[in-house]
Amino acid sequence: MPEANIQVSSPIIPTPRALQLAGMFDIPPAERSELKWTVKLPLEEKDWQIGAIIGPSGCGKSTIARKLFGDSMVPEYAWPKDKCVLDGFPEGMPNKTIVELLSSVGFSSPPSWLRPFHVLSIGEQFRVTLARLLAETGDGLAVMDEFTSTVDRQVAQIGSAALAKTIRRGKGKFIAVTCHRDILEWLAPDWYYDPAADHFEFFFADGPASSSKSRGSIIRPGDSFISITI
Repeated sequence: MPEANIQVSSPIIPTPRALQLAGMFDIPPAERSELKWTVKLPLEEKDWQIGAIIGPSGCGKSTIARKLFGDSMVPEYAWPKDKCVLDGFPEGMPNKTIVELLSSVGFSSPPSWLRPFHVLSIGEQFRVTLARLLAETGDGLAVMDEFTSTVDRQVAQIGSAALAKTIRRGKGKFIAVTCHRDILEWLAPDWYYDPAADHFEFFFADGPASSSKSRGSIIRPGDSFISITI
């Protein structure tokens, strides 16, 4: 069971502006600003492939993800500056496999594949990054912070659905870390954790859920999901 007691703190320097702000909002004097989380995710209780850590900005999503899954966090990939995006994929991976991965995440434009990463649109860069994530991770776990934060919501939804479909065709696992709840119905996670509410929930009863099962009911009470509050 992934679990951790997490504490982060930073010093409060008593500058004139800081002291004035504390007085304006009746903030008790302190030498440090501290945040604490106690997190236990019962992920071993069910088989799963896709999860989501979701909540508002500042609730601790990224901190918790790095603490629990640090070795599996998707890095900011380095891409060749002047070569086509295909040259950024693992050396030795056949072009056919790369093309299949690019197509699987909704990026099916051979002319665009010949361009360097930095000249692609934000939406294209998002899809290419998803394809490389799949290439680099294989059957392992990938955890992506700020998932879909840089793209418009239509691209986010389509990309989420395409990624989920590809993940479920294999044996790999993926965890999205995001503040955007609109992608849940499209990503179709098997579980989600909301640090702001300290709430964990499975979306299925027997084995991984089908990618076609709607997660829109995350905000509808009364559905027959397994719900575990921690």
